[in-house]
Parts: sequence; C-alpha cells; structure tokens
Amino acid sequence: MLKTRTCGELRKNHAGQQVTLAGWVSRRRDQGGLIFINLRDRWGVTQVVVNRDTAPEAHAVAEDIRREFVVQVTGTVGQRPKGQEKADWATGEIEVEVEQLAILNPSRTLPIPIGDEEEEPREVERMKYRYLDLRRPRMQRNLFLRHEAVLYMRNFLSERGFIEVETPILFKSTPEGARDYLVPSRIHPGKFYALPQSPQQLKQLLMVAGYERYFQIARCFRDEDQRGDRQPEFTQLDLEMSFVERDDVLGLIEELMIGMVEEVSSKAVGTTPFPRLSYQEAMDRFGTDRPDLRYGMELIDIAEIAGRSAFQVFQDAVAAGKPVKAIVAPGVGGYSRRQFDELRELAREAGAKDISYFALPEDGDGQVKSPVGKHFSPELQAELFERVGAGPGDLVLIASDEASVVNDTLSTLRAEMAARLGLADDSVMNFCWVIDFPLFEWNEDENRWDPSHHMFTSPRPEAAILLDSDPGAVLSQQYDLVCNGYEVAGGSIRIHNREMQEKVFALVGLEMAQAKERFGHMLEAFEYGAPPHGGIAAGLDRLVMLMADEPNIREVIAFPKTQSASDLMADAPSLVDTEQLDELHIQVAAGDE
Repeated sequence: MLKTRTCGELRKNHAGQQVTLAGWVSRRRDQGGLIFINLRDRWGVTQVVVNRDTAPEAHAVAEDIRREFVVQVTGTVGQRPKGQEKADWATGEIEVEVEQLAILNPSRTLPIPIGDEEEEPREVERMKYRYLDLRRPRMQRNLFLRHEAVLYMRNFLSERGFIEVETPILFKSTPEGARDYLVPSRIHPGKFYALPQSPQQLKQLLMVAGYERYFQIARCFRDEDQRGDRQPEFTQLDLEMSFVERDDVLGLIEELMIGMVEEVSSKAVGTTPFPRLSYQEAMDRFGTDRPDLRYGMELIDIAEIAGRSAFQVFQDAVAAGKPVKAIVAPGVGGYSRRQFDELRELAREAGAKDISYFALPEDGDGQVKSPVGKHFSPELQAELFERVGAGPGDLVLIASDEASVVNDTLSTLRAEMAARLGLADDSVMNFCWVIDFPLFEWNEDENRWDPSHHMFTSPRPEAAILLDSDPGAVLSQQYDLVCNGYEVAGGSIRIHNREMQEKVFALVGLEMAQAKERFGHMLEAFEYGAPPHGGIAAGLDRLVMLMADEPNIREVIAFPKTQSASDLMADAPSLVDTEQLDELHIQVAAGDE
C-alpha cells in the first residue's frame, strides 16, 4: 500500500507514530522555511508540515506542489501548537511533520473550483468535468449517503428472508408506457433486445418459480423526456413477495423507510404510521396524487357559493357540473399587480384560461381587491371567506374549468405559494400512501381503456365483477408512496391467473395474438401454479435526493445525463463506425446524425 493511514483517522493519541499518507493537495501555504499542506483523501483532511531545516529535500519538492497534485508523505504525527487546533476537522488536533515527500502525479490548473469555500461551478462545466466535480465535498457526501442507503436496504431485506436476484439487462421489447431503448442483435439480423424499463415481468416469474421474497437494486431504462427528477437510466429498489396482501407490503416498506431515513440521514420522518389517502381524496384535497403534506393550503370546493354569484363564468361552470375550487395563500393579500400577473401566468402554463382572486386587506376594514368582486354581494363574499377560512391579509385563488385543469392549476399554485412563503419544512420527510387508484383511465384519442398503473395490476376483489359492465368504476390494488410532493415508490398486488390477465389485455385493446406474442411467457407461467403475489419499486435516486436536500437527482448520481439525455464528459450519444453498423445490419437514414 502507498499509505499506512487515511487522511481522516489520525488523532492526538497517534502522536509520535510514523505514518505514510497519500492523497490530493487541497491547499498549500508557503511561509518560507515552513510549507503547510492540507492533504485530502476520501476519508478526510490532514495538515502536513514540511520544514526546510529538518527535511530540506522534501521542502524542495513541496515548493513545486500546487493544488490537486497527488502526493505521498511520510512523517511523524505531532500535536498542533496550543491555540492552532482546527475544531471543524476530525484531525484538527494533530499535524504530520514530513520527512519524505513524493509527487505521484501533478495536476493542471483546474477548469472548475472544487472546494466547499469556492463558488458553484456552472452546470455545463460540472457535467463536462464530472470526475473533478465528484471530488467536491458536496458530491462525495451525496454518494456516501447513497451507499449507506443501499447498504441499509440490502441488510434490512436480507434479515427478513429476501434473496437478491439479478435479472437480465437485455430483454424483450414489450412497450407498455415509456419508449424502450432498443439494442440490435448481430446474431439475429433485424431483431432487437430492449433495455428493461423495470424488472416487472421477471420478478413476477420469480414468484412463480417459488422464491417468495425477491429484491434487487435494479438498473432501469426509459426513453422519455427529462426533468429534474428523471433520468434515462435510473436505479430502483425492486422487490416482490408471494402470499401477501396490500397491507403486508405497505407495512414492510413503511418500516424500511422509517429505519433508513433515521439511520443514514439527518432528516426526521413526519407522521407515522404513514397517512393513507385514496386517489380520489388526494385529488379532491390537493389536486394531485403526489401531495406534499408538510403544509396545508388544501383545495376547497366553493361551487355552491360561486354558482350564486353574478359572475357568468362561475354560473356556467356550475351549470355544466364543472368544479369551482379555491386555495388560501396566507399573508399575501397585499401582493402587487405584477405579482398577481405572475400567478396568473403560472396558472395559464398549467392549462387554465385564467384564475380569479380575492385579496383581503390587512386591517380587516379596507377594500377587498378582486377582478370578480363586483359580482359577489358583501354577504356572499363573507360567506366565501368563511367557507375557505380566509382572514385579514390572505389571498384567495380560484379556478373553474374541467376537473383536470382545476386540479393541475391549483396544485401548481399551491406548490408555488408554499415555496414563496417557506411553508415546507425541509428537515422533515413527510410520507403518505395513495391507494385505491382506478384500474383504468379512458383514452379519448384511442377510444379505449388504458391501464392506470400497468397491465399486471390486480383489481380489488369486490370490484372485479364490474370489469365486464363498468371498467371505469373498477378500483385497483395499486399503491404509491409519496414524500414531500414526489412519488418515491409504486407497486401493486398483481394478477396471478391467466383468465384475469387475458381479460385485462382485452380491455386495454390488446388483441390476443398480440398479447401472446408480447406476454406469452407470462400467460403460460400463470398456468403452472402461480401464487398470489405483490410488490413495489422504490426510486433510489429520488429518495437519496430528498435525504440529501438536493434540487434534482443529478446531484446524487455519479455520472448522470443532462436535460437533453447527453453525457457531456464522454460526448455520448455519438456516431459509430460504418463497420459496426454493417455488423448489426443497420442503415442510418439520410439526414440523420
């Protein structure tokens, strides 16, 4: 080994010992006869001192050292002089008096700053020089946290009888959601593998195979548009259990999440047991099936009051059976015209034609500001404010349209106002379960039913009878785990018999010949003693992002892609040689890159 100790482990009880350290130069201070070097490795930082009088050869080498040089030092551990200790370092009570110093590799001037005290590099530069970005303390903390989270998951599940099984990365293309990433086969011309969007089918087959409790830290791939909490390749904790009901899975995951957050992060867990909301309740109260429960500002139905106003838009909405809902933003009734216009623009971006508002005066006696106030009598205004719980200085925001538009608009404004007002406690991870999803959603464009989750989700037993007569009324055994406004896990009790699976395939418009071509292996497996089973997949990247207090998942992934799904460091995706394409029997169409 080129080192006998790490740069994070030496303490004053090591004084007098000779050690060899190796790492990167974080800082160098030349005081003439003495040169001080902060030497860093992944375990911490140690100050080393090179004295020209006692180690002239090492001092000569130290004069040429610059930041981020990789060096090796041998010397004796000594206590720092009284008053020069560094309290914020684990090694702050000692220093190493250097006897020998060797440069293992020099470094050019860095294109990005990497110290905690430095300014934040630009995103493009961080992605281009990711190997340098990963040296930054922030990134190292994040990846260590990720490691601890994965280790906790593995130990937790192993102790509870789960077996870790790796499933194939090259599998069959069975489009059922996002686009597949396709891999051409050289040996089978014209045929393709697909990278798995999830191990869904394979983990169900493991249940048929009798393993009963499976898990995997699984790599998944989806060719979809990117955003802050998405990547084209991502990691999930994937698990499946046999002979279980919904509450068995929920209880296991609840225990895992509470233990992991408390063990590996500095965050607190919010309400326990985790609240359970039906899908309909989540939509009614929060306008989204990913509600952030760290603050209130819930959506309130005011259709009955709005319908009695003289405002034609509200009258028409109520007459057509469309919702009219409101939220109350506390303490911002004094917003300027410009600030109101910002909120209206956000509403339009969410799909609304416009929003209405009432701004209540601070003193309670002034004039209520509202573009629709003249259509509400004073008595009706008072009734409205009492209904929504608005007081002096509050702002009432109102939307009326199709239910989906109202929900999208007010959930967007709710999140925006919470961010502006600092209502969300970032030290808390507030989990909740969303259950009782519809099994199907009607697809107007295709004139057919689409699965709300995926085609292998089982209906609730008491609702299965409605599959033939009223599919839209069938509730599923799907469950999503939500934390601070993000979906962090999703799963379901699965279909485990062929007859039910074929019925669901037919309802979503899959011809039986097509179903057998895509999923014949599943249908056949269900005829060989498939047990009742269910499972869940938790997004590791999102969970670590929340525990690390990061704004997006790129900050907790070692080598992520950009918003355009590009790797700036390696310049991928890239062109390939014609010979490679010929071997794969592929021609690139003219005009394509």
